[in-house]
Amino acid sequence: MDVEHLNKRIQQEEGLSRTLGMQFLSTPDPDTCMARMKVNEVNRQVFGFLSGGATLALAENLAGVGSMAVARDRMAVGINVSGNHVRAVMEGDTVTALARLTHKGRTLHTWQVEVTNEAGELVSSVQVTNYILSPHKNNKQEINTED
Repeated sequence: MDVEHLNKRIQQEEGLSRTLGMQFLSTPDPDTCMARMKVNEVNRQVFGFLSGGATLALAENLAGVGSMAVARDRMAVGINVSGNHVRAVMEGDTVTALARLTHKGRTLHTWQVEVTNEAGELVSSVQVTNYILSPHKNNKQEINTED
């Protein structure tokens, strides 16, 4: 999946992805995309480990980038994020998230995101559901989760 045009746009604007240090990567598979994030002082908790919230943010942002890549000219907003953290990651390590599109409906996309450490060990498994809508100036479209 080609996400380079979205990555360039994200890196030019202030926002959570840029603040936490996320880098989005294209993949050869049309149903996957990747992101990397170095664990540092802005995304770790006080004990020096990657914050679980930052991990969920990485997964949700990656799934959003993926949904926007496959639903061009439409917006993707996360409506559900659920994850399990199984391993801690120390500051200085880099995590990699691989997102796989498991459902591509007209209004709902579901993603399975696996986050691993530099050793390739599973850190977190996250499920993300995105609602897909058309962007309009002053968009007041009500979110309806019926697909």
